[in-house]
Amino acid sequence: MREELYKIKENVIKMLSEAKSLQELEDIRLKILGKKGELTRILRGMGALSAEERPIIGQLANQIRSEIEGNLFAIERKLSAWLLEMKMKEEVIDVTLPGKRRYPGHKHPISLVADRVCEVFIGMGYSIAEGPDIEFDKYNFELLNIPKGHPARDAQDTFYINEDVVLRTHTSPVQARVMLSQKPPIRVICPGRVYRADAVDATHSPVFHQIEGLVVDKGVTMGDLIGALQTFASLTFGPKTRIRLRPHHFQFTEPSAEVDVSCWECDGEGCRLCKHEGFVEILGAGMVNPKVLEMCGIDSNVYSGFAFGMGIERVAICKYGIDDMRLLFENDIRFLEQF
Repeated sequence: MREELYKIKENVIKMLSEAKSLQELEDIRLKILGKKGELTRILRGMGALSAEERPIIGQLANQIRSEIEGNLFAIERKLSAWLLEMKMKEEVIDVTLPGKRRYPGHKHPISLVADRVCEVFIGMGYSIAEGPDIEFDKYNFELLNIPKGHPARDAQDTFYINEDVVLRTHTSPVQARVMLSQKPPIRVICPGRVYRADAVDATHSPVFHQIEGLVVDKGVTMGDLIGALQTFASLTFGPKTRIRLRPHHFQFTEPSAEVDVSCWECDGEGCRLCKHEGFVEILGAGMVNPKVLEMCGIDSNVYSGFAFGMGIERVAICKYGIDDMRLLFENDIRFLEQF
């Protein structure tokens, strides 16, 4: 057994001198020191030795094992350093080559429009109010005069978490929360993401963005609403922009109206963009229904208010002449670079 140990040592020295890669070193280690290696096999057979020979052979085997491990480690370090040096010589970097250009990003058109609308109304003295995307039915419908079973819910069929919790269909519940938590005068805008069970097409998406506004104070009239919307239209679409109100019905405002703006391309004369009507529908608005004020703890005999709401994607489509709403969500750099 002593001769076998010395023979293993000699073989290892020879194999290490011929090794040219780290993988060859690993193969040598496994062949000699692995679970089924030659040295391991000898150590397992020491039980057959006499009591006198066992400690002598054991000491010699451990000594040879330590020498082999030390040689493996030293040659591995030397070989690794050599391989790294060769790699660095082969992978020469030409520092005179031009670097890769990093293109700066910019805001998405939805963010650009949302920021601009917020700036306009902040300039008129409004503050920003926000609320949760996952909303209670109470705030999303009931406090806005849309009780359970009301047909107005059909137009806003949404994603229900359970019977009392929904993904909000508009940012109007933020208005309800503000009226419940603040005393008039109130002047807020409520931007945010909303959800409806709509099929995706050129003008619809199950996820989109809204900005709604609310003013509650003594003596607020429809004239104040018209003045605010005219200011918004002029600052957003151009100083010559006019607005037009058409009677409509919203459950939480009375009277209510759809609001159009004169086409910024043809100045109301009629063109392809406005479908030759001269005006483009942009938002809905109206005087806050007295019943909504009362449900939110505000005396409708003392206070009145107006509310309005617009889809950010709708404004972006109109402002930039985009013909398909899906372009705003597809993240095509060629499209987004235009803004």
